[in-house]
Amino acid sequence: MNNINRPDDLISTTEARKLLGVSTVKMTQLIKHGVFTVYTDLLDRRVKLINRAEVEALKHRSVKAA
Repeated sequence: MNNINRPDDLISTTEARKLLGVSTVKMTQLIKHGVFTVYTDLLDRRVKLINRAEVEALKHRSVKAA
C-alpha cells in the first residue's frame, strides 16, 4: 500500500490487523464495537485508516493482560 499520501500516524486496517495478530473477522468486530477511531482515505474511500497509537495501546494492554 502506498504511504506517500497518508500521515505516518495512520495505518490501514490490514496493517493494524497484522500488528495485533488478529483475524479479519476480529478486526471488523473491534471496529464495529468502536475500539478504534476509523478514518476514510481521501484518495480511496474503500480504504479505512486507524491511528497507529490506538493500535499500539491495545497491543500493549493485551500483552500486559497475558
